Amino acid sequence: MNSIWARFLVFLVLLLVLCAAVAAIAGLQAALLLAVLLLLAHGLVGAFHQQRLWRLLDTPAYGEIPSASGAWGEIYYRLYRLAKRWHGQIRDVEQQHARFIQAIQASPNGVVMLDERDRIEWCNAISQAHFGLDAPRDLHQYMTHLVRQPDFVRYLNAHQYAGALLMPGMGEARHNVLSVQVIPYGERRKLVLSHDITELERTDAMRRDFVANVSHELKTPLTVLTGFLETMRELPLSVAEQQRYLALMAQQAARMQHIVSGLLVLAQLEGDSRLPGEQALEMHAVLRHLREDAENLSGGRHRITFDCDERLSVTGAESEILSALGNLVTNAIRYTPEGGAIDVSWYEVKGCATFAVSDSGLGIPMADMSRLTERFYRVDRSRSRDTGGTGLGLAIVKHVLQRHDARLEIKSEEGRGSTFTVQFPVARTVRCETPAA
Repeated sequence: MNSIWARFLVFLVLLLVLCAAVAAIAGLQAALLLAVLLLLAHGLVGAFHQQRLWRLLDTPAYGEIPSASGAWGEIYYRLYRLAKRWHGQIRDVEQQHARFIQAIQASPNGVVMLDERDRIEWCNAISQAHFGLDAPRDLHQYMTHLVRQPDFVRYLNAHQYAGALLMPGMGEARHNVLSVQVIPYGERRKLVLSHDITELERTDAMRRDFVANVSHELKTPLTVLTGFLETMRELPLSVAEQQRYLALMAQQAARMQHIVSGLLVLAQLEGDSRLPGEQALEMHAVLRHLREDAENLSGGRHRITFDCDERLSVTGAESEILSALGNLVTNAIRYTPEGGAIDVSWYEVKGCATFAVSDSGLGIPMADMSRLTERFYRVDRSRSRDTGGTGLGLAIVKHVLQRHDARLEIKSEEGRGSTFTVQFPVARTVRCETPAA
């Protein structure tokens, strides 16, 4: 027997005992009157608490459970415990929901939830950037009314979502490439996932260009070699002609060797995870080597000046830095017409060692500036072949400077020359006490 029935039986027993005592003292009529009054009071108290309970259930508010004595007190206490338990469960669900929303917001993928009529129920910040949406404004709007690209509308309405759709972004992401996948769930609802694959597409394009460029660069000398070999095998040639053909073949073979050597250097730089050393370079020897190579390559056809701070040096791998700086000087000589000027400087700016190469050459069009450090990318392919360039020099420069935490700045004006500036960080700049010999 629970406490409610026990309390009710106790009340009846006490009522009967009290009425019997009153009947013995004041008569039966007084006892009946007392019983009626007590039952009426009990009923009024019950009606009052029922009204309170009705209002409480009609507009529940956690923490506002009234207090009472007797059976109603027990009811209110149990109701309070039940409300407290439910409130704890709701709080846990809300916390889980908040963590779930935070996780989706932190995802690099865009997420849009659509109802059964393709209206937006919720979207995260990434999807807003991908599709140009505004969550407070666009909730409960049709997705196809906001993303009006024909390919996306056809994809969403086709209900065949086995594959992803590649499409350009919208709004701030209009220059990006998106991979969009629709996933049905629940009762005719849909989840629209978007992923920015711009970098993947750019990397894939660079890979295709790299393969095509390598094939093209190697195909040309191979074709020349094959042609000369067939000529020497099938035609009677004089000794002078044979020597001339052999010289041309050796030139093409050397070109292929330079390409392969450049590729091997790039592969070594990319695959070497070890950081460059912290030992200061003998920069005077590096600069002397650069001057000698520049004068030999120019052969007196250019005016070359070196303005160098003999006390300034850097830490790192000497062979790598020599290769990077040498490529900049070599390019300046190769792309500067005869009679032009090449100025090489080595100085300190705000604690950073700086190497600059300026030339009065042909200059670089603005459209080509962003792609100069790509492998095999050249502004003028025919001129590069004439000067012996492989299109790998600036790619090697970029990787060497990345390994030494240095940065490359290029300033150029078409027809008026270029300036390539390398700035090493303060952490790698060293000031020698005495100038080098």
